Amino acid sequence: MKKVLILLAITFLNVNVFAQANWKVDPYHSSLNFNISHSGISIVNGKFMEYTGNLTTNGEALEEANVDFTVKVTSINTNVENRDNHLRSADFFEVEKYPEMTFKSTKILATGKPEQYLLYGDLTIKDVTKPVIFDVYYGGTAKSDQGEKLGLKAKTTINRFDYNINYDPTAAGIGKDVNIVVHLQFAKQ
Repeated sequence: MKKVLILLAITFLNVNVFAQANWKVDPYHSSLNFNISHSGISIVNGKFMEYTGNLTTNGEALEEANVDFTVKVTSINTNVENRDNHLRSADFFEVEKYPEMTFKSTKILATGKPEQYLLYGDLTIKDVTKPVIFDVYYGGTAKSDQGEKLGLKAKTTINRFDYNINYDPTAAGIGKDVNIVVHLQFAKQ
């Protein structure tokens, strides 16, 4: 009987190991976007062009997933070169000193709504780490001759002052709230 229990335990552990999947972000089918109020009358859109990201899932459920991202801040792009250069300066991201921002998940919870989750994690910008919660929509998976893909959309709002991005401290010209919308496609490894 003892040998049977040991065999069952080993089988269970092997099934769990094989059920875990690693995914890598596909930058050709993903985008990291943000927008912020300008002068209280319009919105400025931007994105980051260079990033890496990994997702680890356990079976089909996202509840045990882990996500980590690294973004090269110098890759900021608002389609206005002078503004992008200003955003890279010490007034904003100070990319010479803080070249990357990161996100590492701490947990993901189902909301009870189909394919919707809450992704909790730590966002680090300019060496300041704060907890954030992303609303996540799970788009599903698809298989093709190029492998298996998984799609997610995540969005949240952060206060830029929380990360020492203090230019325009009254937020009269540049809003304090930054809306982040991330469209992600991951490739199974």
